[in-house]
Amino acid sequence: MSNGSITSFGGFLMALAKSLILGSVAALAAVAGANAADLPARKAVAAVEYVRVCSTYGAGFFYIPGTETCLRIGGRARAEVLYAEPFSRASDSLGFRARGRIQADARTATAYGLLRTFVRFEITQNSGTFGPNGTVGTSPDVAQAFVQFGGLTAGKVVSFFDNPDLPTEHFGTLRFSDAPDVALFAYTFSFGESFSATISAEDGLARRVGNAIVGTDAVTGLPVVLNNYAGQTVPDLVGNVRYAGTWGSAQLSGAVHHNRGLIVNGLEPDTEYGYAIGLQAGVNLPFLGASDAAWFAATYTDGALGYLGFGSETTAGNATGFASDVFTFADANTSEARGWSVAGGVTHNWTPTLRSSVFGSWADVNFSGAVTTGFGGLGYTDFREYRIGANTIWAPVSGLNLGLEVIYANVDPRGTGGRGDSATEGRIRVQRDF
Repeated sequence: MSNGSITSFGGFLMALAKSLILGSVAALAAVAGANAADLPARKAVAAVEYVRVCSTYGAGFFYIPGTETCLRIGGRARAEVLYAEPFSRASDSLGFRARGRIQADARTATAYGLLRTFVRFEITQNSGTFGPNGTVGTSPDVAQAFVQFGGLTAGKVVSFFDNPDLPTEHFGTLRFSDAPDVALFAYTFSFGESFSATISAEDGLARRVGNAIVGTDAVTGLPVVLNNYAGQTVPDLVGNVRYAGTWGSAQLSGAVHHNRGLIVNGLEPDTEYGYAIGLQAGVNLPFLGASDAAWFAATYTDGALGYLGFGSETTAGNATGFASDVFTFADANTSEARGWSVAGGVTHNWTPTLRSSVFGSWADVNFSGAVTTGFGGLGYTDFREYRIGANTIWAPVSGLNLGLEVIYANVDPRGTGGRGDSATEGRIRVQRDF
């Protein structure tokens, strides 16, 4: 084959290869275009809404996505062991407690003021010295559930008889109204940033203390004590005036308590209205140390011993003091219990993680001269009681408290038929708040 022929044939091959390549590319482009036409149109991806921090109400709050409501989720786990001197061989001297808490706090700023919703649920398991002798029990509890809207507070919350800012650190019982949670409807009037006044209608059943009939046993001739509550018809009316400043806080409170008894021997007892007056104050003590503080509470009651921190009876060792708002006699006459108490304490921070508190209370309860017999061994009415204690708490990590506490209690009768005694209790607590 001549050189010219070879050159012509090579050109022919190159042209053919070029045609094939261009044809393949065109075919692929056509197929790709057809496939793309068959696919659905791609939608735009929605923007992700991240949770925003809400710093308006303090640490831990965040905005609920899509709203202007700030929410904080928290809780607590507590473990305790309590030793108390037993009354007899049949009495428990040791008890254990495990408590879990979960809570939510939602707040929204409105044109009418702050709208706040708060719920707190607790489940507690108690045994031995924490509950009825020889038992283990578990109790779920709606500890708090309330709505605040402007000055209105409605639901279960700390009683407005109490100063919620008292810097108390005790674990065990002292005799004063120690911030119980009560169902109520209240309205608070604010006078600037420091002063406020509140009027509150509160559940009186939460403050009832051992109303009783006093009669005589036909065989032994001894007085007899029986419960004598009639139905609740009037709530407790509570009011306070409060001041809160950089130095601490102080609150003057008053309460009217409704006492209504059942019919006795065909006679209807008079309805009695007890009352309570209280002053509670907390003071910061920066000159002693950072975060050091002291507190004080003084209360006087007439027919309303629940505001002194009493239940149906008080015990210390083998002593029993019977406490009752009103005694109803066999002739339907009534006698209201009078009492007063003072309580207080001080906390010192040795280091940023170690603090100690000392505290105590003194209470005096008495009735009219007709109610000073011993009630047939069921206890005595007129008595004095004092309690004193101390604890030390180590907080190595924020929110974690490891504490040890000792309290000594003494009951002294002032009527006949009672026997004084004393007892000591010791408690270990491990608690984590978050």
